[in-house]
Amino acid sequence: MSDYIVSARKYRPDSFETLIGQDNIAQTLKNSIIRGKLAHAYLFCGPRGVGKTTTARIFAKAINCAHPSEDMEPCGECESCISFQEGRSYCIHELDAASNNGVEDIKNLMDQVQIPPQVGKYSVYIIDEVHMLSTAAFNAFLKTLEEPPAHAIFILATTEKHKILPTILSRCQTYDFNRISIPDIVRNLRMIAEKENVTIDDESLHVIAQKADGAMRDALTIFDQTVAFCGTDVKYADVIRNLNVLDYDYSFGLVEDFLAGDYGKALLTFDEVLSKGFNALHFCAALSSHFRDLMVTKNGGLDSLLELPESLKKRYIDQAARCPLKFLYDALSITTACEAGYKMAVNPRLHIEFALMKLSFLLKAPAAVPATTPVASMDSRIVSSRQRVESEDAAARVTSGGTMSGTNGGADRSEASEPQHRERRRPPKSGSALSLNAILEEEESKKSKEKVLAVSDELPQDESILKAWATVPEEYSSSPRLANTLKNAEVEIETSEGMKVLTFKVSNLSQQKWIQENRLLALEGNLQKKVGSSRIRLEVGVIPMEEKERQPYTDQEKATALMGKNGEIQNLIKDFGLETK
Repeated sequence: MSDYIVSARKYRPDSFETLIGQDNIAQTLKNSIIRGKLAHAYLFCGPRGVGKTTTARIFAKAINCAHPSEDMEPCGECESCISFQEGRSYCIHELDAASNNGVEDIKNLMDQVQIPPQVGKYSVYIIDEVHMLSTAAFNAFLKTLEEPPAHAIFILATTEKHKILPTILSRCQTYDFNRISIPDIVRNLRMIAEKENVTIDDESLHVIAQKADGAMRDALTIFDQTVAFCGTDVKYADVIRNLNVLDYDYSFGLVEDFLAGDYGKALLTFDEVLSKGFNALHFCAALSSHFRDLMVTKNGGLDSLLELPESLKKRYIDQAARCPLKFLYDALSITTACEAGYKMAVNPRLHIEFALMKLSFLLKAPAAVPATTPVASMDSRIVSSRQRVESEDAAARVTSGGTMSGTNGGADRSEASEPQHRERRRPPKSGSALSLNAILEEEESKKSKEKVLAVSDELPQDESILKAWATVPEEYSSSPRLANTLKNAEVEIETSEGMKVLTFKVSNLSQQKWIQENRLLALEGNLQKKVGSSRIRLEVGVIPMEEKERQPYTDQEKATALMGKNGEIQNLIKDFGLETK
C-alpha cells in the first residue's frame, strides 16, 4: 500500500509534449527558449488543476537541460534532468505563498536569489498561490522582481489574478491557462485506464470529465475514487451512483412526459429523484442542460457544441426530431426562470413542480373544467332537497296507506296506491301551473348561463375591439377620474405575436403607474369578455410631451383660448372695443 501513488502524481506531465490542453502556451514557451528570449518574470494564471505549476516545472527543467531536443523538450538523461526527477535539484525552488506570505519570507527569498545555480544556467523560483502574499510582502518583492540577478527567473502561479497588485502584473509576462476540454480529459483518462488495466465505457468517462469541470487533476482524483469503488471493471450505473450524478434517462423520460402532456408522471419522476437524495436545484439545472442539448441537436451545424459520447448523440437526435423548436425554446425559458427564482421561493418543491406542470401544458393544454357558480350550487341544493322531501312523503304514505302491512293484501294496496300519489304530486311541464321551485330553477339557470361568457381563441377584428373599448369607461362611473381618463385616452391597435395589442395613452407617468399596478389586468379581462376573445392584450402608455396640447395658464391665454373656441365672444369684443389682458 505504501508504494501506491495517486494518478494525479503518477501521470503528471513531464514534458511540453505531454502537457494537456495548453498547446498555445507550450509552443510560446518553447519558442522563447529556442530564440533565447527568456523573461525574468512570468505569471501563470487560470482555474485549478489545469497545469500551471506543472508547466512551470517543465519550463524550468527545459531551460536547464544540457541536451534538449530540437523542439526544446528536456532530454531526461543529463544531470539537471535526473536531479529534477529525483527531487534533489538545486536549480528549482518552490515557495508556497499561502504559508509564506509575510515580509520576512520575501526577505529570505531575496537573500537566496543572490546565490547562483550549482548545476545548469538558471535558478528558477516558482511561487504558488502568489495572490496570498500580503500587500507589504508584494511591495518588498517589487524591486527584486523588476531587476533580479541574470541567473534568476521567477514564475508566479495563481488562480485569482484580480487579487495581484497592478505593479506586480506590469513586471511579468502573463499567460492565461484555459479549462481543459471534455474530449481532452476523456482521451487522457482512456489512456490511463489502459495502462492501469481498467475496463471503462465512454459514458462513464464523460460523466467523470463533466464532473471535473475542466480540471485534469480533479478528473484523475475522481477516476481513482471510481476505481476504488468499482474495481477494474467500471460500469456506468456504478459511476453515477458513486458520484451522485443524475442519469440521462430521467431527462429523456421527462421530455417524453412533456410531449404527451402527462404532468402526473412528471411529478412522480421528480419525487423519485428527490427520494434518491438529489438536490432539487441540480435536477432543474440538468433539465435545462438537456433542453439546451436538444436545441443544439436540432440544428445539424452545431454538432461541435455537443460534448456527449457517440452513444448518447443518437438518442438526442431521435428525441430532438420529435420536439418542435418553439417547444424547446419555451421549455428552456421555463427551466431557466425556475432556476433563477428557486432560492427566492418560499416553497422550493412547489416552485419546481409548477414549472413541470407548465412544461407539460406547452403542447397540450389542460382540459377545461366547467365553471361552478354559487347559483349553480344553489340549484343543486334545491333539487336534492325537493327529491328528499318527495321520498319522505312517499315513505309516509306507504306506511300509513294500509293497516295490514304484514299481509299480502296490505302490501298490494300500498304498492298500487304509490304510483297514483306520485302521479298526482308530479308538477305539470307546461302552462301556468308550474311550481315555484321549477320557476326559480329556470330563472337561476338562465342567470348562471348568462354569467359564463364564452371566450374564444380567435383573433378579433379591430372594429369590434374599439366598439367594446368605448363601453368600458361607462362601467367605472363610480370613479369619475378613472372613467374620464379612459374616455379621453388615445387608443392604438396593432398585431404582435398572434395577439391584438390595444395601447391607450394617458397624460403622465403617475397615471400610467397607478393603472398598471391597480387596474390594468382587470381592464384587460373585462375587454376580453366584451369582445369574446382571449387573444387581446392591453397596455398603457404616456402621451409624449411634444404631442400634448399646451394648457392656458395666464388670464390672457385663457381668454384667447376661449375666443378661439367661441366666435360670438370674438364679435362681442370687437363690437365694444374691448381688450384682453
